[in-house]
Amino acid sequence: MARNIVKKASLIGEMGFIKGGGKINWFPGHMASATRAIRDRLKLSDFVIEVRDARIPLSSKNDELQPLLEGKKRVVALNKKDLANPNIMHLLDLVEYKMKEAIRKEPTLLVLVVGVPNVGKSVLINSIHQIASSRFPVQGKRKRATVGPLPGVTQDIAGFKIAHQPSIYVLDTPGVLVPSIPDIETGLKLAAAGSVKDSVVGEERIAQYLLAVLNSRGTPLHWRRFMDVETDRRLDSEDKPDYSLPNLLPKRKTPPSIKSDVVYIEDMVSRVQGALCRTLMEFEGSLEDEGEFGDLIDVQFEALQKALKIPHKTSEGRTMASKKFLTLFRMGKLGPFILDDVPHPAASDCT
Repeated sequence: MARNIVKKASLIGEMGFIKGGGKINWFPGHMASATRAIRDRLKLSDFVIEVRDARIPLSSKNDELQPLLEGKKRVVALNKKDLANPNIMHLLDLVEYKMKEAIRKEPTLLVLVVGVPNVGKSVLINSIHQIASSRFPVQGKRKRATVGPLPGVTQDIAGFKIAHQPSIYVLDTPGVLVPSIPDIETGLKLAAAGSVKDSVVGEERIAQYLLAVLNSRGTPLHWRRFMDVETDRRLDSEDKPDYSLPNLLPKRKTPPSIKSDVVYIEDMVSRVQGALCRTLMEFEGSLEDEGEFGDLIDVQFEALQKALKIPHKTSEGRTMASKKFLTLFRMGKLGPFILDDVPHPAASDCT
């Protein structure tokens, strides 16, 4: 059943690819040279950390590197665990334990960190750096790996000496994908997680795929409590004239109230969740029908524009709504998700 749901969601995404037209280049030129460089460094490395995105632990695996990693001491680190379902979070704790074990046993250690783009390799390296520096002395000023919210921040292999006694070196590598992604479904998952630049796939296509996944799983139905919030705020925002005497008298100008960023984002999230729940509950068609499923997503795009306060007359309104929706998803504001079809102990634990 779960596999059929993912296929259905993938089909919606593929419909978007057909509408948008054009072939997508998943494998830019710099990735080819980076892949060759990683293969050369693998021969010299003592220990490999393969970083994957906990939301897509299967799709964020680079299949081309797997044969080269088989003979190496390796650990798979599921990063961004706070954005994934809690039932696989404990694996990162095991990763940390094995890393500490390896550091204790090797007098000199060359650690190679690999993974697809934007899975948090550089962030993980900085965390390892902090752990190592608290236990082992470091000579000179400590270097930090450059990090950023978009894929492609690390363009070249960079080396960091994180400890002196014992000598521990870490190599940060550029994120690389396979030259040919096997199917649209995997590509859309990578795009949703931010491993592919939005401009390559298109924000609307990615948002369309995410909406299809959410609807197929019935996730918005868990957000019923936000429907009341959405309604109350809509009623409160309506201008109701008050002709009482105090309101007819001239008033002093008061400085506008400044809402904190936290409150603003919480309001936005509540509106979005309420809008998606309402549209799914009001949907009278069948999710098994491709045309009706597509119509639901079109209605939800309009609801998102309204919830995000984007003018409907704006020509780029749908794109703007898609960008904000993707940002909320990637920040984890809509809740923890695993997009891959992975085994779990209890169905009720999954979002």
